[in-house]
Amino acid sequence: MNWIARIGCGVDYIEEHIEEKIDYEKVAQTVYSSTYHFQRVFSLFCGITLGDYIRRRKLTLAGKDLLTKKQKVIDVAFKYGYETPESFSRAFFKFHGVMPSKVKRNTILKSFPRYTASVDFSKGAEMKYKIEEKPEIILVGYKKRFVGSPYGEERAKQEEEFFTTTRAKQWLLIGASCDYSTDYIVITNVDDNGYDFYIAYKLDEWTRNAMLKKEITGVDFIGDMGFETIVIPSKTYAVFETEKKKRPIADYTDIRRRIALEWKESSFVFSNSPEIVCMHWRPNGKWENERYIEICLPIECAK
Repeated sequence: MNWIARIGCGVDYIEEHIEEKIDYEKVAQTVYSSTYHFQRVFSLFCGITLGDYIRRRKLTLAGKDLLTKKQKVIDVAFKYGYETPESFSRAFFKFHGVMPSKVKRNTILKSFPRYTASVDFSKGAEMKYKIEEKPEIILVGYKKRFVGSPYGEERAKQEEEFFTTTRAKQWLLIGASCDYSTDYIVITNVDDNGYDFYIAYKLDEWTRNAMLKKEITGVDFIGDMGFETIVIPSKTYAVFETEKKKRPIADYTDIRRRIALEWKESSFVFSNSPEIVCMHWRPNGKWENERYIEICLPIECAK
């Protein structure tokens, strides 16, 4: 069974139990997958987290019930698993933009459709990959909590804003690293509410230890910049690479969505470890047509 079919079977289970509290483990069991791996692949396919998909579907159906069946708010709230009418009302307003008590015949509601397992990426850029054992990596960087899925449409806007509004931190760390060729992104702590997104650089041990010492740097503000040391243990990665060109960002965002669809290495599953992106912006100083990006996804052998 390929992953398009698996996601479809998982969605069938969700829709059949949509009025219940959905057990992620049971959803994953229907497609013979681990819970973590199913959530990761679902996010890759659909561009939203499994929890967000379930939440949007429940609120879509709740809106229909209020509009067409004229049910009481408290009954609809309990029907779709909300513990109190107040928590339901907050979620309903956030999704639909109207309080459930105000829903009537002419009210405009949002509708989030059921996932349909058919996607065509045949016109996308070429995707290359390799399996690579990476040694322990120690980086220094700073983070922001992003909302949504690491593979969703909302990531691009958050990522662009984070990079363009923290230039001073980047310049400082690039200078400290003495490496003008590679910027790193680290993605970790992924859950239904979002994920931690780090911008990071590789500094040597002496610099990591010295950068917070005023007697060495001559300044006392570096400690207030939110820098963290990020230790990524040795791990096996599937490394996906864009073509080398002046502006590889479009290929980078395309590959993020295509990995689960086109990568057929069924003997591996995603592991619960940080994802790494290596942005080779200035390789050997010849950046005009040589820039490329690597997406490194942690994997392990399937049981």
